[in-house]
Amino acid sequence: MSGTFSADVSGANAFSVFAHEWRSRMGEPFALAPFRRTTVSGFSVRSRGFRVRDMMFNRFETAAALRTAGRRVGADDHVRLWIVHRGAWRFGEPGGAEHTAPAGRLLVQTGRLSHFSAAPHTVVQVLVLPAAEVRTQRSRPASGPAGTAEVRLLTAHAAMVGRTLDRLGPAGVDAARSTLAELARAAAGGGLDDVEPLLSPALAQAARDLADRRLTDPALSAAAVARELNVSPRTLQRAFAREGQPLSTYIRRRRLEEACRALVAPHRRMTVTEIAARWQFADSGHFARAFRGHYGRTPTDYAATAARETDAA
Repeated sequence: MSGTFSADVSGANAFSVFAHEWRSRMGEPFALAPFRRTTVSGFSVRSRGFRVRDMMFNRFETAAALRTAGRRVGADDHVRLWIVHRGAWRFGEPGGAEHTAPAGRLLVQTGRLSHFSAAPHTVVQVLVLPAAEVRTQRSRPASGPAGTAEVRLLTAHAAMVGRTLDRLGPAGVDAARSTLAELARAAAGGGLDDVEPLLSPALAQAARDLADRRLTDPALSAAAVARELNVSPRTLQRAFAREGQPLSTYIRRRRLEEACRALVAPHRRMTVTEIAARWQFADSGHFARAFRGHYGRTPTDYAATAARETDAA
């Protein structure tokens, strides 16, 4: 069985429409996992993919968070290559271990899953193929950068297959399938390591990037960042523990840096109190103590010194 799959759905019956189309196009070997009620009720996705013989490829973009509801997902004799382009993708192993992949990562995983989930606005591509096609010595999931030449070639070939599959004859389908397998082996063959050591720095960077965009948000916290990245607070804490500095310390330092920049801005219009409020310090006294602890001077002294130095120059 081979053919293309396409769905762009949202609204009350979106999940039913998607599930019907998936079953008719992808078939039993790639059965759709059951999803939580919250996922079904808010289902909104764009999906493009294909099945070619015993392989499946799909590009999946979800507007809302999603999570499966069953205890077991997938087949024991499958290997999956996930390529995360945006957002965050999370999955669990039957033994209880959970892994999170932020944008820019390739993951390779063999066998069944306990569940998977995605943060809102996540874009991920997944290739599923027989485990025998991608033999690996690793018993754990592995991760590497998604920007390698091998991964780019794999996704480019998959895009071409998706555009032409419905017009290919049997020999063309066989060739498309064989090339996918070869490129999957190349993508999974180098630059990978056990998933946790490599994903921790990537997860920490994703958290810092998110925090940087929300420094003026009063609701910003390590717990809020963990929720938005669809990981547990403990997972995020472990990622930062390897760097020796918690996310809360990073947020505080970045707010001080932005407040300092505002203090010395030419022709600034905000008072010290207004700057303290904008960068989410409880009051000007709290801001002054934190600023002095970091820069060695009060905000007023720092701004006055910067102004004198500017005038002297």
